[in-house]
Amino acid sequence: MTASVATAPGVTAGTALSVLPAVLRKALGWADAHRAGFVLPPDVLDPHAEVNRTLKPLGELAQLCTTIRRSTAPDTPEHRVAGDLITFAWDQVHAGDLLLELLRGEPFAAYPYEIYAAFAGHGLRNEGFERLAGTLEGTRGWAHIEQHANRQLGLINSERRVGAGPHADAGEVLARTWLGGLSEPWMFEGPSGYALTHTVFHITDWCCVPEWMPAHIDAYLRAWLPPWIDGCLESLQWDLTGELLAVAAALPGPPPTDLLDAVWPALAAAQAPSGAVPETGPTVSPEQASHADVPPETARPGGAGPDPYPFLACYHSTLVTAFAAALSLKRLTTHRADAAAADTGAAV
Repeated sequence: MTASVATAPGVTAGTALSVLPAVLRKALGWADAHRAGFVLPPDVLDPHAEVNRTLKPLGELAQLCTTIRRSTAPDTPEHRVAGDLITFAWDQVHAGDLLLELLRGEPFAAYPYEIYAAFAGHGLRNEGFERLAGTLEGTRGWAHIEQHANRQLGLINSERRVGAGPHADAGEVLARTWLGGLSEPWMFEGPSGYALTHTVFHITDWCCVPEWMPAHIDAYLRAWLPPWIDGCLESLQWDLTGELLAVAAALPGPPPTDLLDAVWPALAAAQAPSGAVPETGPTVSPEQASHADVPPETARPGGAGPDPYPFLACYHSTLVTAFAAALSLKRLTTHRADAAAADTGAAV
């Protein structure tokens, strides 16, 4: 059984900072070494192509690496690798032309727009895509897109990134989400947990603008993140744990250092030597992986043997771990520097 947040042994102030650099480096290194898993197939535009196996992983790579790049110092290897991965993803969509073809074929679908917005957040633009998107944004159908509230917030944030006017009022949409309604905390479970995390991602521009989070939601999350994460650790929900850690790092004001110090060592322990993190379930050691039926595309470069998990079973949780680690590292480092400066000023 995993140690709980409240009782994890050996937790001291600064524990998270002691593990975060390695966690970030390894997780991002795994993504860099597994670019082949994100390569789009030749038939990606086929109406029957599986979006969840093709465009979804690539879009998530672009989105999460955009935040990692925004959260890391320009002179760090992680900043460079994140930028290289965004460039790789942009090349995969042919500098946006592939997304333009998707939008032409599915003008009623939001996902090409949201993937494009991930690149737009990094300053990468396609004139043809934005011209067509601008036409669609003026239609009645666009103004009345039917989506779950947290997904609608994602489109609103994408519109903000692209520079378009929002098709709906973000505050009204937020109030209709599970999180915006301050739902009873004991009703938290997997689907509501992911809805909650993505609501936070969308209202804070993927955790880069914490001050956009309303005060009542900040207070609610500070109260209930610890038991929710505790439950995720107990049930070996590594992917959701990582997303909740990103939420914790996106709270305005001082970061919840006690929570981050308690949880990050547990997620670090779940990370394989290759950097991979499973979405759920017991972790697998490299020794166990060597005897498992692991697909050949998961082999690590340099003949180091197979990764413990197939690509589709760990790519998202590994990217989320890198994303949350970059955010936590930035918030904790900044908080420590601010505290030291305040102490110095008080002593003068």
